[in-house]
Amino acid sequence: MKWPPWLNRTVVGAGVASFFGDLGYETVTVLLPSFLIILGAPVYALGVIEGLSDGASSFVKLFSGYFADKLGKRRGFALAGSVATAIFPAFLAVASSWLVVLAGRFIGWVGKGIRSPSRDAIISNSVGKNDLGKAFGFHRAGDTLGAIAGPAIALVLVSSVAIRNIFWLAVIPGFLALVTLWLFLREKNPSPAKRPRPLIASLRGLSSRFRAFLGAVLVFGIADFSQTLLIAFVIVTLTPSLGFTAATAAGAGLYLFRNVVYAATSYPLGWMGDRIGRRLMLIMGYSVAVVTFVGFILAPVNIVAYGLLFGMCGLFIAAEDTLESALAGEMVGEESRGLGFGALATVNGVGDLVSSVMIGFIWTFIGYSAGFIIAAVIAAAGTILLVWTTRTVKPAQPAS
Repeated sequence: MKWPPWLNRTVVGAGVASFFGDLGYETVTVLLPSFLIILGAPVYALGVIEGLSDGASSFVKLFSGYFADKLGKRRGFALAGSVATAIFPAFLAVASSWLVVLAGRFIGWVGKGIRSPSRDAIISNSVGKNDLGKAFGFHRAGDTLGAIAGPAIALVLVSSVAIRNIFWLAVIPGFLALVTLWLFLREKNPSPAKRPRPLIASLRGLSSRFRAFLGAVLVFGIADFSQTLLIAFVIVTLTPSLGFTAATAAGAGLYLFRNVVYAATSYPLGWMGDRIGRRLMLIMGYSVAVVTFVGFILAPVNIVAYGLLFGMCGLFIAAEDTLESALAGEMVGEESRGLGFGALATVNGVGDLVSSVMIGFIWTFIGYSAGFIIAAVIAAAGTILLVWTTRTVKPAQPAS
C-alpha cells in the first residue's frame, strides 16, 4: 500500500504525539469540574482557570511563533513546550485549593503556547498547499482520538481510583507525547528568517486580508467559551434529578461523545475544505455554533437533548480548529508561518480568556440562559464578519 505524499513522517508523528498529549490532559479536564466542586470552589472559578490559562497561552504563542521563525528553531520550541504540558497534571494531583489548580493549568497551557505555533508551522511546511486541510484534519483527528480515550479512561477509573491518583497517571501519556515528537518531528530546511524584523513590524507585515480574518476569528472567539464549563452546566442542572455522582458521569459521558463527533468529523471537514472551499466550510461551522448556543437555551433538561447539543459542539469545534488553521496556512507565506499561527492562536486565546471568564461570572450572578444568549449573539456577529472579511478568498483547487 502506497501512502499519500502528504501523510509523511512529520504529519504522522505530530498526530500520534497529539493523541498522547490529549489522552493525558483530557483525562484531567473531564474530572476538573467535579474536582473543583469537591474542593469547594465557586462556580466562576472554572471560568477564571480556563480563561486565564488560555489567555496566557495565547500571548506565549505569539512570542514563541515569532522567535521560532527568527531563530529557525521551531522543533526546539515544540519540544520545550511539550515538557510543561507533560508535567502539569502533577500540580493538580497535589492541589488543595482552586488557586493551586489555576497555577498548574497555567503552567501546562503556557507549554502549549510554546509548542503549538512551531508544530503547526512545521506541519504546514511539510505538505503542499492543496493538502493543508487533509494534513491538519489528520492532526486534529489524532488529537481528538486522545481526547476520546482520556475521558473514557477517567470514567472507568473514577469509581475505583481517587481523582488525585488519576491525575498522577495522566503524567505518563504526556511524556509519551514528548518522546514521539522528539523521534518523528522533522523541520523542513530549518534556518533563521532572512533579515528578521521586530515583532510589531512583523505583525504589520502580515497581509491585510489575513489581519481582517483574525478580526473575525477574535469576535467569534469571544463567544466560544471553554467546553469544561458545559460539563459543569450539565452537572449542576442534572444533579437535582440524578444526584451528584450520576450527573458527574453524565457530564463526562457527554463530553466523551462530543469528542467522538470531533474526531469523526475533523478529517472529512478538512478534506471537504480542500475540495469545495475552506472558507465556506468554516462559515458553516461558525453557523452551527450559533444554533448550538440557542439550542442550550431551548433544550429540556435531559441527557438526550444535551447529547444532541454536545454532538453539535463537536462538529463546530472540529470545523473551527481544522479550517482556521488550514485557511491561515493558505494566507500566510512560508517564512512567516510561525508568526501567523502564533497570531491566530493569540486571537483565539484572547477570545477564550474573555468568553470563559465572562460566561463563568454571568452564570454565577445572572443565570445560564443569559450566558447562552450573549454567546449566540456574539457568535452570529463573528460569523457575519467572517463572511465579509474573507469574501475575496478563492476556493482551493483540488490536487490532481
